[in-house]
Amino acid sequence: MVNEALALIPGPSAWALYFLCAMFIGMSKTGILNIGTLAIPFFALLFGARYSTGIVLILLCFADLVAVIYYRKAFLWDEVKKLLPMALTGLVAGLLLGRYIDDRTFKVLISFCILLGMGIMIWTEASPRFARLVNNRWYSPVFGFIMGFSTMIGNAAGPALSVYMLSKKLDKITFTATAAWFIMILNFTKIPLQLFVWHNLSWPGLILNVMALPFILLGGFLGIKILKILPENRFRQVIIGMVVISALFLIFK
Repeated sequence: MVNEALALIPGPSAWALYFLCAMFIGMSKTGILNIGTLAIPFFALLFGARYSTGIVLILLCFADLVAVIYYRKAFLWDEVKKLLPMALTGLVAGLLLGRYIDDRTFKVLISFCILLGMGIMIWTEASPRFARLVNNRWYSPVFGFIMGFSTMIGNAAGPALSVYMLSKKLDKITFTATAAWFIMILNFTKIPLQLFVWHNLSWPGLILNVMALPFILLGGFLGIKILKILPENRFRQVIIGMVVISALFLIFK
């Protein structure tokens, strides 16, 4: 089984890329949310789009645990409750759709999910009317559905989640903590769905995940340090920049 795991990654450069992406995921959970989205196209390149969602999911769950343990007292449960019902509905929609599409279409859908979040981000920055939408009753459910669908299809909820949290004017610690708890609930919910419906979780993949644990912890440590030294206004700029970069990677990879 170990040999099967090692065979999933073809050479030294691929191993370096895999561990770098694991570090990005750790950083994304404790500091710079959308830097983890940069890893999505690289994982799809290494393992194929559909199978990569299973590899990434367990890595995300490991990183989620690191983040929620560290930020266990700073999250807003009220924001999580607003998003969760429709996010779970979005998970089911993504689950059903994902059963009937091929790998190439899967890549297109992953790109669409990121670009949708990107489009919303541009709109929020350009339109003064957006600020008035935040208090509408439908606002949180709509974002919840988008995030649930995006994370099921390609672990790509980061851009939409960033838009939502930024629009709530949360400070950087509360932003990161609330995002970590919300995504952790979704990711752990996805484990049985991907195991029994999509069948893209495997023992060789889990072995690869365990091998990447030190790099997730390193990324988590770096994310905490970066978050502490970033001023609030620079934090917002970095988040927006990561959304732009992640979208471009998915378009041109």
